[in-house]
Amino acid sequence: MSSLAELPTPAALIDVARMQANILRMQQRMDALGVHLRPHLKTSKCPQVAAAQRAAGARGATVSTLKEAEEFFDAGIDDLVYAVGMVPARLPQALALRRRGCTLTLVTDSVAGAEAIAAHGRAHGETWPVWIEVDADGHRSGVDPEGEALLAVAAALAGGGARLDGVMAHAGSSYGLDTPAALQALAEQERARTVRAAERLRAAGHACPVVSVGSTPTALSAAQLAGVTEVRAGVYVFFDLVMHNVGVCTLDEIALSVLTRVIGHQADKGWVIVDAGWMAMSRDRGTQRQRQDYGYGQACSEDGRPIPGLCLDDANQEHGILHWRGDAGGEPLDRRFPVGSLLRLLPNHACATGAQHPAYQALRPDGRTEAWPRFNGW
Repeated sequence: MSSLAELPTPAALIDVARMQANILRMQQRMDALGVHLRPHLKTSKCPQVAAAQRAAGARGATVSTLKEAEEFFDAGIDDLVYAVGMVPARLPQALALRRRGCTLTLVTDSVAGAEAIAAHGRAHGETWPVWIEVDADGHRSGVDPEGEALLAVAAALAGGGARLDGVMAHAGSSYGLDTPAALQALAEQERARTVRAAERLRAAGHACPVVSVGSTPTALSAAQLAGVTEVRAGVYVFFDLVMHNVGVCTLDEIALSVLTRVIGHQADKGWVIVDAGWMAMSRDRGTQRQRQDYGYGQACSEDGRPIPGLCLDDANQEHGILHWRGDAGGEPLDRRFPVGSLLRLLPNHACATGAQHPAYQALRPDGRTEAWPRFNGW
């Protein structure tokens, strides 16, 4: 273990106490609403983080790449949903996981996708469990819960090689909201449309045991989840500045930051130069279209307290330029933030920032850190 002062920078830092509080908050909420929590592990891509979520009560997991499925199956999670539309070219990789004993559920929102999955299953003596993705909000993918395509996809799964196990939706447009009333309304829309799809399928004679919904904002905003069996959410484990602007977390609840050192100043411009550029933070500017733009990240003190008026407004590959937005008076910047001093940067998008680093440094309450590996790839 190391102290912060001993770590090379830039480094992706997890505040373990904050992470555990975030995990407990979501788990308790899902328990109170009477649904299972199937966390999306694409945020962390880290077995230690996934283990903490499962220890709190999560069941199964959601992944967005087959690489994630392979890594987390190797880590002992055997109930996985690959929540990206399945294409034929990926089916051999998925089959290898199935043959190793993984209960891997696939997702489709088209007749062509359903037919390909079923044909592959018949050709290889498998019965693929499949969910149909439902469009809850026009955000990205999915079929209309009231349309004919829903029943057509189900019919394409009914001829052997596959079985319809459920429906799922993701209200991704929640990331563009920022009031409790709007978030609660979208959470109800997500619930109602997905449950309606399940009801139509059952009325047509199809089994549909699973009704899965989820995004972090709607999961934390839903007033009730009648008819839903499980919720998928991911970024809640760390939170980030986008989620702060949405209104579902405070700055003090963001568990992921990038540890950086001051390497210079441009005092006349109000700049503090640090060794964390976009290679450390990512190019994500997700707060740019929200009510508060944090540039590439919000600066915090070494102990994690936000510094009002200091944001990473410009970033080159390995240089970050913190702009002082506050009052120009007071202590000079080169004295307040001397060369070599440590700062933390809160990210716009935790998933994107984590992806820039080969490992996290897990910061314990006693100030010591431990390396937690993470992975990338597809």
